[in-house]
Amino acid sequence: MRGETGRANLFTRRAFIVGGAQALLTAGLAGRLYQLQVVESERYAVLADENRINMQLLPPARGRIFDRFGQVLAENRLNYRLVVVPEAALDLDAALDEIAALVPIEEHDRERVLREARRKQKFVPITVREHLTWEEVSQIEVNAPDLPGVMIDVGSRRLYAFGPDAVHIVGYVGAVNESELTDDPLLALPDFRIGKNGAEKVLESSLRGEAGARQVEVNAYGRVIRELGRRPGRPGDDHMLTIDLGLQQYVAARFGDESGSAVVIDVHSGEILALASMPSYDPNLFTAGISEKQWRELIGHPRFPLSNKSITGQYSPGSTFKMIVALAALESGEVSPSHSFHCPGFLELGNRRFRCWRPHGHGDVDMVKGLTQSCDVYFYELAKRVGIDRIAAMAQRFGFGERLDIELPGEKPGLVPTRDWKLANIGEPWQGGETLIVGIGQGYLLSTPLQLAVMVARIANGGIAVQPSLLAEVIRDGQPLARDRASFPPMGLSPRHLDIVREGMLKVVNDPKGTAYRARIEEQPLAMAGKTGSVQVRRITEREHRAGVVKNEDRPWKERDHALFVAYAPLERPRYGVAVVVEHGGSGGSVAAPIARDILREVQRRDPSARARSTVPVPVPRPQETT
Repeated sequence: MRGETGRANLFTRRAFIVGGAQALLTAGLAGRLYQLQVVESERYAVLADENRINMQLLPPARGRIFDRFGQVLAENRLNYRLVVVPEAALDLDAALDEIAALVPIEEHDRERVLREARRKQKFVPITVREHLTWEEVSQIEVNAPDLPGVMIDVGSRRLYAFGPDAVHIVGYVGAVNESELTDDPLLALPDFRIGKNGAEKVLESSLRGEAGARQVEVNAYGRVIRELGRRPGRPGDDHMLTIDLGLQQYVAARFGDESGSAVVIDVHSGEILALASMPSYDPNLFTAGISEKQWRELIGHPRFPLSNKSITGQYSPGSTFKMIVALAALESGEVSPSHSFHCPGFLELGNRRFRCWRPHGHGDVDMVKGLTQSCDVYFYELAKRVGIDRIAAMAQRFGFGERLDIELPGEKPGLVPTRDWKLANIGEPWQGGETLIVGIGQGYLLSTPLQLAVMVARIANGGIAVQPSLLAEVIRDGQPLARDRASFPPMGLSPRHLDIVREGMLKVVNDPKGTAYRARIEEQPLAMAGKTGSVQVRRITEREHRAGVVKNEDRPWKERDHALFVAYAPLERPRYGVAVVVEHGGSGGSVAAPIARDILREVQRRDPSARARSTVPVPVPRPQETT
């Protein structure tokens, strides 16, 4: 009996312990349920909604770019994309075969689609091809009933209607790379494009606009069930440039197959009316997706089409720099305009002979004649008397040796050498012969075509320190935004000194003995003044001089002289300036001057600075925001 009673007591204690534990668990579970469903119900309701409702960014329409008269340079066009939903297509390989029978599909695109299908959810659409033609869209749509899961999606792409004509100004857009990512979530969108070059890059933040958003309901797998709301973004600002597209196209066509640059500037406002770098390339290659072969051809081209030579090309200015040397000499008081030197065809300094371009010399030469006939010996003498530091100071006042901060990326500063510069960078003292070489615009001296255009503008406008500009207006919602208009200070140059230099430039072109007389504009109301320049790319030795091996056309193209010419017109009231550099072109008077003459004749015929500039661009429909 005692044994049975003990077992019963043990069973009762165990049942009590188990029951107590169950009661505690039940109480804990009830408490937890109360906490979740009553105390924290609002919090978890919000979390559930956050899992159910997603916010998706809507990329804004990119701002457009126009020329000064409202001609579209960069715009947005509809991009028809062919997409496939693997879940609906069932057999993706078979679907791709059927698509390929209607529109071409590259093998690498096919492999990419299959690779993405393995990585992504089956209901996520995959882009098969972009930039379909209307005929290809029609082929797909007509056969749509037999192509389950295949559809046409409409997006937006950047279009440059005038392609190579203005690419070095406008630039192009491309996909965002890792180094360009910032805290802007737009940059993480798969197909988002940003400016990679030209105005597209410099004006990126304004052209981009502000993103919109839409609110969608999704299921547990992330599939969109329905759209709950939408907030539109703000389109990017439109931008009007100072460029005259018609003139820009004329300049590019006039260059033909030559390699180099031309810059046309309004000498009073500093507005750049044309800025051509040749050869060029089509920016639409980058927006549509450039092939590896096309990229190799561009970067391997011997004349560097990808480079904007107007602002990155650094050339010795040659004899176009002689106006700077003349002004430095006049301001220093070392010589007067009537002071003459005798040119026998060379000048000797120490044991070295510095030659004039004319072997038998120019005889007695004063400043105007020195400019007119571009006598090297005369400017050797000026440079020797004035010294490198005073020449450098005058060059810097005209914008040489510094960036001019035009609204384009990659501008180079050129180089104005001084004694201190050479000691700091080369570790050697300055030599007297180097001053003579700078006196004719060569040696260490480097400039860009833009700097040469600014130099001629400042000479033509009477010594006003005009600054170049490409941006005319910023337009938001059809209205121009207020901008500060620049005012330019005087350079403190003597009007009489400028008159001497301008007289020499006038005779360069209009005097029968001038170096550019054959390139003159014969219509007097359009007549120009200018200065030729030819720059040695390879030094001709004394032995070659004696042997007569100096003909430019007998050398390989890369060893020929650069041809330069700067000019302004009209003579009475100068309005337009131009700088032309023809790489390895030879003589400035016979190659660069005729190009500049034709450009100045055309710009005066068009007279873009006198015509009313558009303030509101021609309206062009924007593509609708797409998801």
